[in-house]
Amino acid sequence: MDLSKKLVSPNKLFAGATYYLPKNMAHSDIITKYEKIPTLIFNDASDAYKDVAQEIAALIKEKQAKGEACVLGLSSGTTPVGLYKELIRLHKEEGVSFKNVVAFTLDEFYKMDIKSQQSYTEFILQNLIEQVDIDPDKFFFPDSSLPIEEMHEACKAYEQKIESYGGIDLQLLGVSRNGVIGFNEPGSSFYSRTRVIVLDTQTRSQSASKFNGLQNVPRRGITMGIQTILKAKKIILLAIGEHKAPIINATVEGDITDKNPASFLQNHPNVKVVVDSYAAMNLIRVKTPWLVDTCDWTNEQLVCKAAVWLCQKTGKTILKLTDKDYNDNGLSDLIAQEGAAYKLNIRVFNELQHTITGWPGGKPNADDTYRPERKDPAQKRVVVFSPHPDDDVISMGGTLLRLVEQGHEVHMGYEVSGNYAVADDYVSRFLLFLDECTQEYDKENPKHADYIKKIRDFLSAKQQGEHDIIELRKMKSLIRRMEAKAAVKYLGVKEQNIHFLNLPFYETGTEQKMPIGEKDVEIIYNLLKDLKPQQIFAAGDLSDPHGTHRVCLDAVLYALEMLKDEEWMKDCWVWLYRGAWAEWDIDQIEMCVPISPEELMRKREAILRHGSQKEGAMFLGEDVREFWQRAEDRNHATADLYDSLGMAEYEAMEAFVKYWP
Repeated sequence: MDLSKKLVSPNKLFAGATYYLPKNMAHSDIITKYEKIPTLIFNDASDAYKDVAQEIAALIKEKQAKGEACVLGLSSGTTPVGLYKELIRLHKEEGVSFKNVVAFTLDEFYKMDIKSQQSYTEFILQNLIEQVDIDPDKFFFPDSSLPIEEMHEACKAYEQKIESYGGIDLQLLGVSRNGVIGFNEPGSSFYSRTRVIVLDTQTRSQSASKFNGLQNVPRRGITMGIQTILKAKKIILLAIGEHKAPIINATVEGDITDKNPASFLQNHPNVKVVVDSYAAMNLIRVKTPWLVDTCDWTNEQLVCKAAVWLCQKTGKTILKLTDKDYNDNGLSDLIAQEGAAYKLNIRVFNELQHTITGWPGGKPNADDTYRPERKDPAQKRVVVFSPHPDDDVISMGGTLLRLVEQGHEVHMGYEVSGNYAVADDYVSRFLLFLDECTQEYDKENPKHADYIKKIRDFLSAKQQGEHDIIELRKMKSLIRRMEAKAAVKYLGVKEQNIHFLNLPFYETGTEQKMPIGEKDVEIIYNLLKDLKPQQIFAAGDLSDPHGTHRVCLDAVLYALEMLKDEEWMKDCWVWLYRGAWAEWDIDQIEMCVPISPEELMRKREAILRHGSQKEGAMFLGEDVREFWQRAEDRNHATADLYDSLGMAEYEAMEAFVKYWP
């Protein structure tokens, strides 16, 4: 089983600029005229990592040839993991030596034991320093163990240490959704230097999962200041994933403001931003490429995208757009190609109208020429893959309800246990319940009491960053299985059709997961081969190449690749839904399922069955809304968008994109 093969992204999902601009058009000043920082867009995150890694390797070699040290500023977080893996590969497979490298970390929590799993210093040690031949004595980091009254002098000493090596040659940066670079929060001064800073709740929430809850995240951090960062000879800001798209747009094309510390990078003479196609989605050359140059209007998705944009800009429905509307808003070449607005409007309207269906499994005995799903077989065997045990009801609970009520044989495939997302405090509630049960009903069997005691003793003595023991992980997995069963059984799914796959890549007990492996794919493969479904639903989140959703999708796609020659696969359609945070753009949507007010309430009730993800949830992130609120807001917004374009008015809608194996 070859898992080194790069899987082709599903149709309609690539957001890169070259998708819409003529294929022979090179990047030019015209295309990037709105961008105040040079920005490199790559189709895939892995290509972005390789580009940055090659640049770092070239700089190291250049310095080696001169007999000089190469001084790097290193950042932590999920974004640089892929980059560090590529640097390690270059070292081990291509002989790139790091012996002349001097490294400085960008930031650290205060106070923080640097050996803790939550330590940024430990992160960089594990993910890079200890796996290449950097001299450990040339790896420097802020001392977060000192009393606060000594930190001012310690921060000055850190600055002096950087200066003693001639300054940083290349500083790597990530960026948070509110523009934080390092720990420089909004409001940080342009002239700030290395210092202790009070962390904003939004910044702390990003690390809540690492600390088993927001309440455990340190309230202060140590960071290089804005001025310290800008003194680097070169800066590369790396951003991956669509959740970074708004801040990349503000940083690259927006005004310089201390409300977005990353925007200060516009003042640097040698800086570049490197992003994947998803993080670039809000840049003008990607989002509205017709505003920067002539587009390839043979692409129907782009035509739809432009028409929808024009509706939103003018406040008109599709069928009310005029030639003048197109001409006045930079789309004259589109109308020139089409001949008249009316003809174009009708075509786009029909395309969008045909995506709407109340029959996600296909409508029996109906003409399906313009329906997104085929009518036969009337009752389909459906497999719904859910990365975590709640992604199914959050993202397609209304559709799931329709599939069950319309007579389809629905199977649930929960890909990972989700135990890492259960807070310790939530487990303690179940321990109290089990205590009572043991005392009341199980006095003759001490094994259960011993099991509970072992978990309780561990929790009472658990240290920050300590990995859960297997017994605790099993209990957390059991909690999530119980919740998942309760949710889908409430929607009518039969218990014998609920499959917990427990893909091995997830079971590390830490936030860092293993790469996809043969056993992961084999589990998916065996389920599909056994069930032989006519319809598959899977989570299509491609924005984070290190996230659980992406690995789970890859497992499904690899399995489909292996099964593509099976006879039953010729009649199997695959639909992709989004996760809890965003919906497909309307020009990507190929099936949109209306949800009535009553169905929306049932969907909410199903989501609320996942109590561990409601109270003290580990992965709410920067969005304070609970998952049912996010889902409803998103479903309402999709319905409102269709309504604003002149379609029928619905309470809510769930959207899907088709994948062609």
